[in-house]
Amino acid sequence: MGEAELNNTLIVIHSHIVNYGNAATPSLAEQVREEIETMWNEPRGQVTLRGQSYRLEFRITASFQPEIEPLEIYQNTDPRINYFRIEEFAHGNISFVDGIGCNTGYFKLENLYVGSTTAAHEYGHTIGLMHPEDIDIRNQGIPGIMYPRGTLVDSQYQYNPQGIAGDSTNGGTMHPKYRKVLQADIDKLDIPRDLVDNGKAIIGEFTSVWHPDHATINL
Repeated sequence: MGEAELNNTLIVIHSHIVNYGNAATPSLAEQVREEIETMWNEPRGQVTLRGQSYRLEFRITASFQPEIEPLEIYQNTDPRINYFRIEEFAHGNISFVDGIGCNTGYFKLENLYVGSTTAAHEYGHTIGLMHPEDIDIRNQGIPGIMYPRGTLVDSQYQYNPQGIAGDSTNGGTMHPKYRKVLQADIDKLDIPRDLVDNGKAIIGEFTSVWHPDHATINL
């Protein structure tokens, strides 16, 4: 989730990432922030609203708030703030968000190594992007940021370049580290048209879920 701001021919999307949980740290909060901002700005995206072309820029901030109370998340009314719990254990063994266009989610620590692209991928969900329906993109080059694990890609983008395509036991699917934010991803963003009139617009909706540590609950 974020807030879009119009400044002449520049649209800036502001988002703030709050990390909490037993595996969260100040350095990890900065790593997550940097990954999201760097990857989403890499294509120097362009968007068109009402026939006018605008440059798109992402400005991401982050904070480490280990003592955050659930009530703060439930009562938050700032569209720029997104809350992610970080833990070593996650049910389903994967990071996730609480919906498409949301402001809350849960990161599995193992998914957040430098260059993993997980934070940038999950951020894409918070600003309204879904996984593509077709996850066989062989002969189409670099995978976009929203392709999920298990996507079929050209061999050089697999976990194991020598693996048979589709054989996940032998590395024959996409390694997430090869994902990139492409202009094609930017094109799928639904930026409200009234941004032109009002100068500001909200991207996404409040889900406001406080997550407990999955290691302490049974599903």
